[in-house]
Formats: sequence, C-alpha cells, structure tokens
Amino acid sequence: MKRLAWRSIVALSFALLTPLAKADLVFAVNEGVTYRVPAEQIAARYAAIAADLTKLLKQPVTILPVGDYPTLRAKLAERAYDLAMVHPAHLSILAIKNSGYKLMAVTKGYQQYSANFLVNADSPLKSVADLKGLRLGAPDEDSITSWMVRATLRDAMGDPKQVALTYTRYQDAVPFFVENNLTHAGATASGAVIKAWQAKGGKILFKSKQVPIKHLIASPKLSPEQISAVRDYLLALDTTDEGKKKLEPSKFTGFAAYDEAEMLKIGAWLGL
Repeated sequence: MKRLAWRSIVALSFALLTPLAKADLVFAVNEGVTYRVPAEQIAARYAAIAADLTKLLKQPVTILPVGDYPTLRAKLAERAYDLAMVHPAHLSILAIKNSGYKLMAVTKGYQQYSANFLVNADSPLKSVADLKGLRLGAPDEDSITSWMVRATLRDAMGDPKQVALTYTRYQDAVPFFVENNLTHAGATASGAVIKAWQAKGGKILFKSKQVPIKHLIASPKLSPEQISAVRDYLLALDTTDEGKKKLEPSKFTGFAAYDEAEMLKIGAWLGL
C-alpha cells in the first residue's frame, strides 16, 4: 500500500509540474510570395539564430516558415507568433499598429526598397501620371510592391483605380507583360529584374518612395526585457566573425535599428 501511495504522489507531482514547462516560442519567417523560395529551405537558414535565441530566452525557439500571406496576416492579428521575420512591410506595420507587436529591427540591404515602373525603350510615357487610363502589370495584389505601386499612383492622380492593374504572382513575370504589349508599363522592386530590364535597353519611368522591408517584430506577449535582449542580439550579429557565419545561410548581412514611429508613418502613406 505504501508503494502504491508513493507512486500516486509521484504521478500527481508530474501532473502538477507539467503545465509549468515552458512551451516553445514560435519564430515565424516569411520570405515573400513574389520570389521563388522553397519553404523547406527556410528553417535551416535560421537554425543557428534560433539556437542562440533559445539560450538567450531560456525557452525553446522554433522556426515556422509561413509563405501564405492570408495565414500570416491572420496569425499576426491573433498574436500567434512570438517573433516574426516579415518580408511584406505592410503586414508587419499592421501587426504593430493593431496587434501590439514591437519593431525590433529591419534587415540591412533592404532599407531602400522601391517599386520601379518599367516601360519599353520606345514608350512615349514621361511620368506616372501618364498611366491614367492605361494598363499596368504588377506582382501579387497583396505584395508590398503592389501596395507601394497603388500609393504611388494615388499620389500622382488621386485614385489608383484610374490605372487598370494586372497582377501576377511572381516579380520576374512582370517584364513579359510589357515586352508583349499586354500592359503599357510594369512595376517591380526586384533588383535582378530591374537590372535585366535595363540591360536589354528597357527604361525606368519612375521610382516610388523607399520602404524598409523584412522586419523583425516581437509579440506583446514577450516582456520588455526579452524584446530588448533579442533586439540587442540581432543588432550585434554582424559585429563578430561568429555572428557573421550565423547570418550567412540567411544571405543577410545584418540587422539595423529603425524608429517604430517612422515605420507607422510609412504605413499611413501605404494607406494602412
């Protein structure tokens, strides 16, 4: 009987202690929808960083690739992610504005992202305003590039609907529209696409305002001390050889601080 009672006590102790175990922190990573990045490659890119954050926060950190924008938008609204790397700036800004997320850093090399309006070499168009009543090709409707395109059109002519927008999932498909006269112009923010376009003799009609993309944000469920610790870690990564090696798989050179209030002003320009 004594042995049975002891076993009961042990079982009860485990039952009481189990809820105290810390659940994994979810680090969502989105690499955009208009670039061809297989989801299976993403977790490996951030494995070393996740391992460091696990030690720093004394809680397991799990990388969760999220390629679908509707899912990303909904889960951020629900505060389902503890940390998130968000390529589309508009979704990050919405999470900051409406769900209490905090901006920790932006990604170096992506602080001056702008939508370039492409036209053929012989195009008579001289300005964005000249697109009124014409057709424009653009990436996915909910991509940050297309949000920037619509804000630029609004600035130029009051109502972006005065231009007929044709959307395609991938940025590298935009030049096809222009080359084949399916649209009078195309818009892309892909450096590779822009470079290739110009190399073939194509012209850049206009460049939109610059927007920092690829934000690192933290859920309000994390304490201010945790957020500060993660921010300090991220900003220091590119200051040591060891940190640079951990950044290599992500193909990023590092992270930079950015004022949250200024980011919300960008959101206002985007129409959020």
